[in-house]
Amino acid sequence: MLLVIISSMGVQAQSFPDFTKMNFGCDGNSITAGSQWSATVVQMLGFATHHNVAVGSATWACYPDTQDYGSESFAGISGGWQPTEDKTELQRRHNNTSKVHIQKFMAEVDAGEYPEPDVFIFAMGTNDGNLGSAQEALKGKGLDDVDVTTMAGGARWSIQTIIERYPKCRVFVCTPIQTANEEHNEINRKKIEILREICCALSVQMIDCYSECGITEKLENGHGQRYLRDGLHPVEEGQQLMGRYIAKEIRNNYY
Repeated sequence: MLLVIISSMGVQAQSFPDFTKMNFGCDGNSITAGSQWSATVVQMLGFATHHNVAVGSATWACYPDTQDYGSESFAGISGGWQPTEDKTELQRRHNNTSKVHIQKFMAEVDAGEYPEPDVFIFAMGTNDGNLGSAQEALKGKGLDDVDVTTMAGGARWSIQTIIERYPKCRVFVCTPIQTANEEHNEINRKKIEILREICCALSVQMIDCYSECGITEKLENGHGQRYLRDGLHPVEEGQQLMGRYIAKEIRNNYY
């Protein structure tokens, strides 16, 4: 791909990377799971592979009883959200966190099911309740003492783990998008500020889907008015809109 720029210095040529030789990975929640915005990114940039470990209802933060992926008693991962008293199902829901997703991602790469990623994107936070603080989460260099039961700690653990395991991989973090609910958006902005501090400390780029992807609370009524079918989850057109924006950010900022 070749971009031609005309300036006062004459015609200059700037070439973008050849993404067809690169592998794409991502993690997130129900807005990322399956073939949503990430499928648009892979199609537009032509990535060679697409390794998506996102699960609906996922959080950055772990629970006190969250299990390690592949441990002897590991119960699995569930994106369920309806009320239940089933202990196994509850354990699976408590395993639906970014830390477990990343452990699964690395295990699948180690098993040869997918290649190592060249680009990895995180896109979650909407479902988190226990935010914690970036300052506390960023203490020290190692991850052993990080409190992963907070959003801040879980984000640091997952992002830094990908950086350490795949040092040549370019990591991006997408902010949550705007919803149709003004109060929810106010909370999301607090989450974004925490994630921004985490990204700055780990020197990874934040992709501002909240402010720049084209989905705005002002034009959503919670009943499928424009891009959100229920005030939270994008319809296909909204997914593609997100994907085009994220693809542009990757293309313009990969180095």
